Amino acid sequence: MRLLRVVMMTMVMWLAGLSPALAQNGGRAGPHLAMQLVAESERPKAGDTVTLALATTPAAGWHGYWSNPGDAGFPATFGWTLPKGVTAETPAWPVPETLVVAGLMNYVYERPYAPLVKLRVPAGLAAGTVLPIGLKLDYLVCTRTVCVPEQQTLATTLTVGGGTVGDGAVAPATRARFDAWRQAIPRPLDTPATWAVKDGALKVAVPYPADAALAEPYLFPTAPGSIEGAAPQTVVRVGDQLVVTTKGTPAGPFEAVLRIGDGRGLAIKAQAGVVPDAGGAGGAGQPWVVAALLAFAGAVIGGLILNVMPCVFPILSLKALSLARANVAEREARREALAYTAGVVLVCLGLGAVILGLRAGGATVGWAFQLQDPRVVVVLLLLSVAIALNLSGLFEMPMPRWAGEAGSGGSFATGALAAFVATPCSGPFMGAALGAALVLPVPAALAVFAGLGLGLALPFLLLGFVPRLRKRLPKPGAWMARLRRILSVPMWLTALALVWVLGRQAGVDGMTLGLGAALVAALALWAGGRRQMAGLSLGWTLVPVAASLGVAALVQPVAATPSAAAGEAFSEVRLAALRAEGRPVFAYFTADWCLTCKVNEKAAIDRAGVQAAFAKNKVAVLIGDWTDGDPVLGRFIERHNRAGVPLYLYYAPGAKEARVLPQVLTTGMLEELGG
Repeated sequence: MRLLRVVMMTMVMWLAGLSPALAQNGGRAGPHLAMQLVAESERPKAGDTVTLALATTPAAGWHGYWSNPGDAGFPATFGWTLPKGVTAETPAWPVPETLVVAGLMNYVYERPYAPLVKLRVPAGLAAGTVLPIGLKLDYLVCTRTVCVPEQQTLATTLTVGGGTVGDGAVAPATRARFDAWRQAIPRPLDTPATWAVKDGALKVAVPYPADAALAEPYLFPTAPGSIEGAAPQTVVRVGDQLVVTTKGTPAGPFEAVLRIGDGRGLAIKAQAGVVPDAGGAGGAGQPWVVAALLAFAGAVIGGLILNVMPCVFPILSLKALSLARANVAEREARREALAYTAGVVLVCLGLGAVILGLRAGGATVGWAFQLQDPRVVVVLLLLSVAIALNLSGLFEMPMPRWAGEAGSGGSFATGALAAFVATPCSGPFMGAALGAALVLPVPAALAVFAGLGLGLALPFLLLGFVPRLRKRLPKPGAWMARLRRILSVPMWLTALALVWVLGRQAGVDGMTLGLGAALVAALALWAGGRRQMAGLSLGWTLVPVAASLGVAALVQPVAATPSAAAGEAFSEVRLAALRAEGRPVFAYFTADWCLTCKVNEKAAIDRAGVQAAFAKNKVAVLIGDWTDGDPVLGRFIERHNRAGVPLYLYYAPGAKEARVLPQVLTTGMLEELGG
């Protein structure tokens, strides 16, 4: 049945790709993989080898396939046209990425990549002999919904060198490109791996130093049949070995590629043998337990810090001051605190469950992923305007009869609202904690998201359960009305920031729709406030508010416009090239909807002093814009144990790994880079 499913899925996607209507949906005609045949040296010596790179860049939304395509698709076929005596070796493929579509595992490339092929030039050829090289390539290229078989014919020309100075030499720019491409090719592991089937699970032990860095390990079989592609994989360290547990039934020795992080991998050969017990004394039976506890603590602290953000602080302040009203009973205060906490935690748990579910289905999403959709930004804009109007005293939020004006139902709703409007913000501890959650078992991951909610609710929870803290709150009076109006200012600023985000995501038309919806909602709520002053309910004024929410469905994203920031667009190829040149690199990952990102950029990164220091120290700046949820950037961010933006990395010359900078930057911190 599984084989039939794979065949049917491949045929359906292939036939869909042949449909002219769906081909138009691909967004462009012609090849969806831009290819170039690049020679490392154009004048190889007779009797030597020369490396060719098939430099490939997929069109946006499309992907090419690895030598083993996985559960669906088919591999590329190389048809060489070579001069007599010239031979081509089997292509060496870079480490692929995983992509799950309809429950089928695909091994793909969604970012630029380059298979490398060695050509052997025969001895005895005269200097100056021209070697025309031709390649006819048949391959499959797909999106998540459609596949297209394509064919390209590529060519280049080499000239046999005569042993003079410069023959066989490699230009510096070309050398940098090939150095970057070679880093992505898996390195052969001399020591063989071992495999065994225990309790119905395939376990593979790979020699790997206990102190070596490791990020997002994954085992890719180089041929179908040995490992079940869509089966989950777990990796634990056992001394100087990695033990991979998955499903599969190898018939004998097999080969695979183990991803070890930063686009690097190891080419392994596994043979039947002894696999150490991952739960034994020599290993770490459940290494995620400590990581989960640390992540939970970090999430609580991160959630606590969120309370000072401009979109949360006004809500928390008013809710806290509501406990200062006269004659509030101890029991009632605790009930409200628990209800508020429940609202916050359940929203955080819900968002976490959605993130984990989407990731299990193959999507690359992280914290605040919903803000990549401009329609959600419109909803947040309308909420911010409504809260600001309420704080300004223009209308009062209606509560159901069962909730009471300030009862547990109202506290629950307020907590849920506070958690939802906090999603554009991030802070210290929070990024690392949520990044760790994405690689933990599901129950532990959900506990981390609950910890974030607990931290966000903690101040109000303490007020509800500690009478001494409540007694320190000021007594009710006319000053509370003035404070409400003052607290409306941060909410108006939040709304203004969301309008800017909407303009970046949906263009002028989308921003106009959002502003129009906000204006209609504001006028309706103002009219509702007038009715409330006359002793009436909001009544018909809620109809325009509901209609303004309907406008959100009309807002569509547009292509992102280039940023004017001083730096280059991030790509792993460009990063590798800059590092090969020995330059220090500052790479930062941002999004228009990330308020923390924008504060850091204005307060630190874009400052004249920082830019001058970067120029003086020759620090290259790479910018990864994750506004639209680019899955390639998303996977790179995940490899650095982050669930989203901001992420700030500094690569010192010669350093093996990047230095992860704090999520709150200072000018002094950045000015020291490269010095």
